[in-house]
Amino acid sequence: MYANTYNMSELSNFVKTRRKQLGLTQEEFADKAGVALTVIRKIEQGKENLSLLKVNQVLQMFGHVLGPINENYETSNS
Repeated sequence: MYANTYNMSELSNFVKTRRKQLGLTQEEFADKAGVALTVIRKIEQGKENLSLLKVNQVLQMFGHVLGPINENYETSNS
């Protein structure tokens, strides 16, 4: 269990603001983060049906994550 919770609106605003500070389009940012453009769009629109792994992949661009990242997760659960 995690004591911290997150708000999709806050997450959306954070990603959008930081992306714009970097002077990147959504497409450019998606390329740099290694995710599909739709992932960036969904995050910035505040959609809640997102993969935590993808959200963390985006947040890692800013040195943040929502929860612990288990690097073996994808390989052990594929």
